[in-house]
Amino acid sequence: MKVKVQERRNPKTGKPETVISGITHNPQVIEKLEKKLKSSCGAGGYTEKKTIYIQGAHTDKITSILEKEGYQVS
Repeated sequence: MKVKVQERRNPKTGKPETVISGITHNPQVIEKLEKKLKSSCGAGGYTEKKTIYIQGAHTDKITSILEKEGYQVS
């Protein structure tokens, strides 16, 4: 499965966040993945629809974790 990882600024706070989009799994799988990414990065985050938001700039770390899980990262 191909997912997109990008870094952006949160419009409310102006702080950096990492956005993982393009996940087509069911909500339970997305929730599990979100929990794993948050604990690996030591950061907070949330899920909105099928997009995961992780607080902070963790693009490299998240990319390597997703590739180990079998995702194609762009």
